[in-house]
Amino acid sequence: MCDQILVNVKEVARRLGLSRSVVYQFVQSGSLPSLKIGGSRRIAVADLERFVQRLREESGFEVDS
Repeated sequence: MCDQILVNVKEVARRLGLSRSVVYQFVQSGSLPSLKIGGSRRIAVADLERFVQRLREESGFEVDS
């Protein structure tokens, strides 16, 4: 389990198996919240987890509790 609170776009792309440009599209559309810190873009791990959960729910993916 990751103990980081914020991760960069490259790490988000790696975790999702997507390109950085696709992650930036999610960020620009507002689907994936992000923070600008200096010249860096960061995404809260909690927001990434909520984003994935929304995608699962929208796709009808069954989640066992």
